[in-house]
Amino acid sequence: PAPANKGRAPGPPDGGWGWVVVFGAFISIGFAYAFPKGLAIFFKEIQDFFGTSYSEIAWVSSIMLATTYGAGPISSILVNRYGSRPVVMFGGLLCGIGMVSAAFCNSILQLYICVGFITGLGLALNLQPSVIIIGKYFLKRRPIANGLAMAGSPVMLCTLAPLNQFLFDSFGWRGSFLILGAILLNCCVAGALFRPIGATTASVKSQVTEKGKDALKEKVTEDATEMSSPTTIPMEEERGRDCCEKINQYLDFSLFKHRGFLIYLIGNVLMFLGFFAPIVFLAPYAKHIGIDEYSAAFLLSILAIVDMIARPATGIIANSKWVRPRIQYFFSFAIAFNGTCHLLCPLASGYTGLVVYSVFFGLAFGMVCAMLFETLMDLVGAARFTSAVGLVTIAECCTILLGPPIGGTLIDTFGDYKYMFIKCGAVMVLAGTFLFIMNYYNYRTLAKEEKERKAKEEDPKSVRTESEGRNNWNRETAQDGPEMEPLREEREELKKEMNGT
Repeated sequence: PAPANKGRAPGPPDGGWGWVVVFGAFISIGFAYAFPKGLAIFFKEIQDFFGTSYSEIAWVSSIMLATTYGAGPISSILVNRYGSRPVVMFGGLLCGIGMVSAAFCNSILQLYICVGFITGLGLALNLQPSVIIIGKYFLKRRPIANGLAMAGSPVMLCTLAPLNQFLFDSFGWRGSFLILGAILLNCCVAGALFRPIGATTASVKSQVTEKGKDALKEKVTEDATEMSSPTTIPMEEERGRDCCEKINQYLDFSLFKHRGFLIYLIGNVLMFLGFFAPIVFLAPYAKHIGIDEYSAAFLLSILAIVDMIARPATGIIANSKWVRPRIQYFFSFAIAFNGTCHLLCPLASGYTGLVVYSVFFGLAFGMVCAMLFETLMDLVGAARFTSAVGLVTIAECCTILLGPPIGGTLIDTFGDYKYMFIKCGAVMVLAGTFLFIMNYYNYRTLAKEEKERKAKEEDPKSVRTESEGRNNWNRETAQDGPEMEPLREEREELKKEMNGT
């Protein structure tokens, strides 16, 4: 007899080639998160070159980040259709084209298009596939794998901050953009490491088997329709249903009925209103208070070094038996801690104070980023994670787009950076508090629902009702006339073939 798992895709290996995939994700996720922050080194000079305000130059990073997140559904659909490897490689190519084109821009609007939209779209095609494929290769060690992959962001930021300053001093911002475009092509190499999981032969066999079952199901359905009623479903309804099924195949909109997913979505949308602005304006703030360029860039490196240690450490802590069952509380604490750092930043008047702020900010930032996708997968499961990432990112892109420009507007209005830091800190503390309270409510409700379900299963009345319904259905089936005998035989053959498969 054929084995029970014949034709099925193998489970997550939790190792082996998976660690090579983690390295590839380390590179692509690192560029996706760190590159928009590393560009802040050029903002002061580009602002002087084009004669723009803080809020106008902040739109470059905002559009790039918003496109990276807003194109999440497109990325998810492409991953479901073609797999992670070709999507990441195409994204790396787009990143290179966008930055090389930006080197020849003559207006801030052209920078919005080349750096913001084209490069941002390329980074989106790097981010989601990298996160998704880790979930396919890991299950038990998934928090650790996610933490290591997400550590790519601080490593890249630690490298890009001083590198960008060196490139600017040597080649100017136009020459730097050309070199950065070539560097971003390494995302294509990272994508080549994303080997699809599962044997090809197994998938071919399963497709052939599925075709045979579908054909048999269609034949049984047609016979049943002809025998039972002459009426048929209108073609328009069938087309509409097929269209909805195709859309739902790539993006599962039923997630909006999932209580935990909605809590996560609202909390994260609020959080991103103040998440990226402090990083974008940290180096310009240091230059504003009289700190030299390399020392200002070094603040980003300090933040990145602490972030680099914090992410894998957070992954190990989150994977422990004490934290993992209640990882949502840990995530809420990390967001509130992040906001508290921003609220205290205006107290740092000199360079030493900014170094201390960068250390604590790097720790809090790394904690949030390490658990950002792990908490989502914990809520919705690996099967619905691809759709969940796409839906979350498109919802988050609005606040990501508005965050830095609102901060820039506050700086332009008051001539002081402290109001921008206070706004970001207050928003993030509010988001962390909201998530903590609502997750407590969600855990309590889930425990109550589980208790009711067990009580219902143990109730003899409900068991008797189910058995009576099954007997009634069997009795009605037995009462069918002899004209239904061929249909019943085909159903039995279908059951046998499906069980055999």
